[in-house]
Amino acid sequence: MDIASACLCGINCKYSGGNNFNPGVYKKMIEGKVIPVCPEVLGGLPTPRIPAEITGDRVINKSGKDITDDFLRGAFKTLEIAKAVGADRAVFKQRSPSCGCGQIYDGSFSGKVVEGDGIATRILKQHGIRVISEEDL
Repeated sequence: MDIASACLCGINCKYSGGNNFNPGVYKKMIEGKVIPVCPEVLGGLPTPRIPAEITGDRVINKSGKDITDDFLRGAFKTLEIAKAVGADRAVFKQRSPSCGCGQIYDGSFSGKVVEGDGIATRILKQHGIRVISEEDL
């Protein structure tokens, strides 16, 4: 059993209120091989919400509010779900401040991408769960 970013499964939970539907991830969910999770929603953030990016070790939304605690809460709830279903892999949305795997936006809200991991990805990796992006499928 894997976990996957809920937005990849077609669930409207991304910051804009939409999704990032990926047919391959959706198929795995329908087959019962993937459990959808959205660390940001699990952390208590609404949908839609103000876009956020990582700056250093903090998550700041476009209005300048520090929402790191929401992201951490969601990351640890995601970890709990992963452990509960016996997941050893997560398929996450690339460049997301929660789920980015190897690439995230640089914190300037300019669309510039830098090397790095999202908050949930960091937590999962620290606990031995392999994280790949939908681009790696």
